[in-house]
Amino acid sequence: MKTDIEIAQEAVALDIKEIAAAEGIEAEYVEQYGRDKAKINYNVLKNHPEKKDGKLILVTAITPTPAGEGKTTTSVGLADGLHKLGKSVAAALREPSLGPVFGVKGGAAGGGYAQVVPMEEINLHFTGDFHAIGAANNLMAALIDNHIFHGNALRIDSKRIPWKRVVDMNDRQLRNIVDGLGKRVDGRVREDGYDITVASEIMAVFCLATDIQDLRERLSKMIVAYNVDNEPITAGDLHAAGAMAALLKDALKPNLVQTLEHTPAFIHGGPFANIAHGCNSVLATKMALKFNDYAVTEGGFGADLGAEKFIDIKCRMTGLRPDCAVIVATVRALKHHGGVAKADLNTPNVAALEKGLPNLLQHVENMTKVFGIPSVVAINRFPFDSEEELKLIEDKCKELGVNVVLSEVWAKGGDGGVELAKEVVRLCETEEGRNFKFAYELDTTIEEKVNAIVKNIYRGDGVVFTPEAKKQVQRLTELGFDKLPICMAKTQFSFSDNKNLVGAPRGFKITIREVKVSAGAGFLVAKTGDIMTMPGLPKVPASEKIDVDENGRITGLF
Repeated sequence: MKTDIEIAQEAVALDIKEIAAAEGIEAEYVEQYGRDKAKINYNVLKNHPEKKDGKLILVTAITPTPAGEGKTTTSVGLADGLHKLGKSVAAALREPSLGPVFGVKGGAAGGGYAQVVPMEEINLHFTGDFHAIGAANNLMAALIDNHIFHGNALRIDSKRIPWKRVVDMNDRQLRNIVDGLGKRVDGRVREDGYDITVASEIMAVFCLATDIQDLRERLSKMIVAYNVDNEPITAGDLHAAGAMAALLKDALKPNLVQTLEHTPAFIHGGPFANIAHGCNSVLATKMALKFNDYAVTEGGFGADLGAEKFIDIKCRMTGLRPDCAVIVATVRALKHHGGVAKADLNTPNVAALEKGLPNLLQHVENMTKVFGIPSVVAINRFPFDSEEELKLIEDKCKELGVNVVLSEVWAKGGDGGVELAKEVVRLCETEEGRNFKFAYELDTTIEEKVNAIVKNIYRGDGVVFTPEAKKQVQRLTELGFDKLPICMAKTQFSFSDNKNLVGAPRGFKITIREVKVSAGAGFLVAKTGDIMTMPGLPKVPASEKIDVDENGRITGLF
């Protein structure tokens, strides 16, 4: 059986100019990065006001498990399936971070015969967007310490600097550091630390900006430190916004590539969904919508994280509205939620499946009833899935008024996604079950918004704010940030803040240990549990299997 990278390397990609031309994008907006990828100038959106936006399809999933669900693979295969039906369609996806690529998860370009190419470049440096974001972030960090060194006119409190340096790699050694050591001219000694690049607020700002002016304004609003009176210091106060915007001006243009079947794919931005809002850029999503009848996008991790934030943050800020949702699951993953060990997931076990099904059903109810979005469940089929198991999923979902479609895109590409595409088209064209709404209203308190997410989406009993978090809520309210939406920083492995509570747990409360503002992005981050903004590598990282031969051909990347 061929590996993902072998399949991708055998693909014959069209010249990216052909893909752009087929989209109706004029050559003047296309900036090629080699033969098979390009950046598209976002001004193309303003210069085509006559084009009506297409239908927006949000691909989400059940709570992630070690068994894997295949959300990106499904997104790519669905786009190819719609293409097979003769529909004008593009995918809008996130860029992979090097941390997961070399860590546990591997790449994020799909899999099997449902991939975007060039797979290796997308998973590695691509067009340099993440490097630009890291440079802008670290420029801001340098300017903060430089200001302190040269007299500290803004009276920055070195104990209240939330802004960290970043690197796009999993490196636990950098979580907590002391810098400024050495001679007086080497800076002021202080405790500091690193985040992974995708956790930087600049990544969130980047993905929510609508043009370069909006980007600059958002950068200027970012709170990067506090003074000795606990008053916020912004990037604008340090005159940093212009230089950061200059570093990001080219990165802000969405990247255009293609699937194995030559379906257009805009891949741009990549905030993590458990510590940020987990969606690709607004510009990429709007570009896919503007030039197509259908745009397939995704939210990170399970629907309680990526989809909730897509709706309550991204949709609220932009006016975007999903026309339907696809909820991805596997029989294997649902049996994991039912308590089956990973080694036994290939063995038919209807009892365990029935025990794990409430996880899927809760996500279905959230999408259809809480958010009012017509939905379909896509089951990534494996050869060892029994007919009895598949029938049980179908029957339980039908009780909620939702159809189940088997997806075989990994093995068959677009042909394996045609049936899913047909159901998506049907849902997009019907008004049945369409009653779009948010999980909470903005004009409520911070505590009320967090409670609404916990009770309505997670089905928890409520929220406990630590004493420190209560102080932060009070201060943020005094500063006028209490009407912003909430970005929950929570484990992706459970509806709760305890990763070991799989399935659809009940009787739990969520503990909020920190609440901070991302003023540039325009949301509040409520941190739970031990969420890390700088992950670590596993004992055997994926990087150990990656190599390159004398011809520059990469192996081991997945």
